Amino acid sequence: MVFFRSKLRLAIASSTPYFQRGFSTSRIVSKSAIVTGAGQGIGKAIALRLARDGFDICVNDLEANSTKVNSVVAEVQSLGRKAVAAYADISKLPQVEAMVNASVDGLGPLDVIVANAGITKVQWGMDVQESDLQRLFEVNFYGVLYSDQVAAKQFIRQGSGGKIINAASLVAFRPLLMIPIYSATKAAVRSLTQSLAMELAKHKITVNAYAPGVVDTPMWEQGDEEMSAINGLPKGQNFKDTVSLITLGRTSVPEDVAKMVSFLASADSDYVTGQTMLVDGGMAFS
Repeated sequence: MVFFRSKLRLAIASSTPYFQRGFSTSRIVSKSAIVTGAGQGIGKAIALRLARDGFDICVNDLEANSTKVNSVVAEVQSLGRKAVAAYADISKLPQVEAMVNASVDGLGPLDVIVANAGITKVQWGMDVQESDLQRLFEVNFYGVLYSDQVAAKQFIRQGSGGKIINAASLVAFRPLLMIPIYSATKAAVRSLTQSLAMELAKHKITVNAYAPGVVDTPMWEQGDEEMSAINGLPKGQNFKDTVSLITLGRTSVPEDVAKMVSFLASADSDYVTGQTMLVDGGMAFS
């Protein structure tokens, strides 16, 4: 079924749900999760992991990425879960509201939101333009805040609590060269996560974040190219050079991050809130 709500085009598809063991000893039955920026990379891995854990999934991304979104929807369905595709720019509050409404309409009460969508831009801090600054904060911070706000209001209406999981980054702890504004947005997400955890605890809502390190994703491919244009290293070399900074001796893959989100979305994390969990192979202290 395809319909429009607040200028947001939504495609809803479902299949028969089934029971499956979630993280550790948890059993998740007929629960739903929204994952923003889930058309590829970390977001896709999170959506599929949560589907394997037993969640029905609202797959969000921009409409320009509809082919990728439809592919993720099909993969979720192949795991026996319901899937809702919701195209929205998470930096626009009305579209976030429509996305959450679509998830509830198609999947029932909301249990988890993973505010994963984000962008990056490689540049020296002295070269940052107003337009760059504005867009990075619009997506990486405003988008997380809007997602958290709208989901929390839905959780409160439902009266059964919920889990908010935000995308921070290693750079929220240890800024890296050539991504100063991206680093600042992720530090802001870490702070927001702590603040909302205190504010929403009375509603039985936990708020946590995950902080990936160097992950082999399209975002890092883009960043590597932009770094090469600045420092002159061959394409791919910047990515390879990060290995020496990682205690475990390898860069990560999206599934490494999805495992942490699986924990944060499960009942096993019910007594965890206000935390930003590093998934960086030890890079922050290497």
